[in-house]
Amino acid sequence: MTHTLILGGQKSGKSRAAEQLAGDWLSSGQGRGATLVATAWPGDEEMRMRIARHQGDRTERVPGLALHELAGDLAHALQMLSTVDRLLVVDCLTLWLTQLAMPPPGVDAGDVDGAIERLCAVLPGLPGPVVLVSNEIGLGVMPMGAETRRFLDRLGLLHQRLARVCTRVTLMVAGMPLVVKGGAA
Repeated sequence: MTHTLILGGQKSGKSRAAEQLAGDWLSSGQGRGATLVATAWPGDEEMRMRIARHQGDRTERVPGLALHELAGDLAHALQMLSTVDRLLVVDCLTLWLTQLAMPPPGVDAGDVDGAIERLCAVLPGLPGPVVLVSNEIGLGVMPMGAETRRFLDRLGLLHQRLARVCTRVTLMVAGMPLVVKGGAA
């Protein structure tokens, strides 16, 4: 199955590229579906407003794109949602990992390494295509805090593992795709 990893900085065009793939998938055949697996937790008012804006924008840009708000294990959600005629867009892995590794007050941290392992193990066996969106944040200076350094290490290793499993890897820069692996995305 063709899986795609789209990386890039903030506002680099990652989500738009994923939406374009979803729109192309939906228009390429009868009976096809596409679902956005949204990983953001609405922890504060600004994030709630941001989520609502993104949902509205995506509905307008990609008619027919269903929304699934992640409320649990990502690997399990992908297993439950994936079918041969449904493309899944996971947006975004950076938020997913941040929320697992550094949960908001009052939320227990989960087994971060176990969640990463489950995701990487499940992906190759899914019957339908998956587009994974994540921030490439390891291009800057070394962070001062140990927790932030551990997070960067985990995210970088996650990207490496997913890049090995995915058929296509694209780095978005200023809205332009740079194909790292596989065909154009």
